[in-house]
Amino acid sequence: MSELQERIAASFRSQGLMETLGARLVSVADGEVQIELPFSDGVSQQHGYVHAGAITSIVDSACGYAALTKAPPGCEVVSAEFKINLVRPAIGERFVATGTVQNAGKLLTVCTGEVRAYAQGTSKVVAIMQATIVNVRP
Repeated sequence: MSELQERIAASFRSQGLMETLGARLVSVADGEVQIELPFSDGVSQQHGYVHAGAITSIVDSACGYAALTKAPPGCEVVSAEFKINLVRPAIGERFVATGTVQNAGKLLTVCTGEVRAYAQGTSKVVAIMQATIVNVRP
């Protein structure tokens, strides 16, 4: 595992919300991160779909960690703004959020995110995000 991958993995492990949701870090590459969330009753809403808050949380984190792969040394990141479109009900066995850097500047990084639902060997997009991530010095 590269130093960057270990840094992202260590940060991910320290996120209580990701642990509470049951999410796991799937992949870390330069400018792209994937996070997986298995379906469970604990993340569902009243109709049996995965709650929009859980879907939003995993794609926000995927975008943030994708931005962190491009951040200057010594920086951390926080979300400054995002827009999410929930394009269909989140029905599936597992959900994979992919965050991708579109433009990395000195202070701001713009990312796009997508969440795909997987069930019975097929997948469908359930959410799309655009996010602005800010580099911060701890």
